[in-house]
Amino acid sequence: MSSIPKAVQALLAFRDARDWQQFHNPKDLAAALSIEAAELLEVFLWKEPEEADVDQVKEELADVFSYALLLANHYDLDISELVLDKLRTNETRYPVEKAKGRATKHDQL
Repeated sequence: MSSIPKAVQALLAFRDARDWQQFHNPKDLAAALSIEAAELLEVFLWKEPEEADVDQVKEELADVFSYALLLANHYDLDISELVLDKLRTNETRYPVEKAKGRATKHDQL
């Protein structure tokens, strides 16, 4: 079993033991994901990137991944498939010959 399904099963067991599924609707999972992403960003606030506390980054990133995994699970989405599909889309949007070395949005290339 890969690590992602194991992590999802552990999250579901944790959630279910506490009867929290009632709070884990898609809207609230998306809101929690956004809030945790903001908390991750806060770790870097007013600092150079290398000054961020790696333990805080790990903690907030774990929260971000947890809510993302729960949201994907709610819709029975395959994480690997999602990422690979998006990568294929981005390969079309950002062809190497136009995008290499540039931080320009695809519609501006």
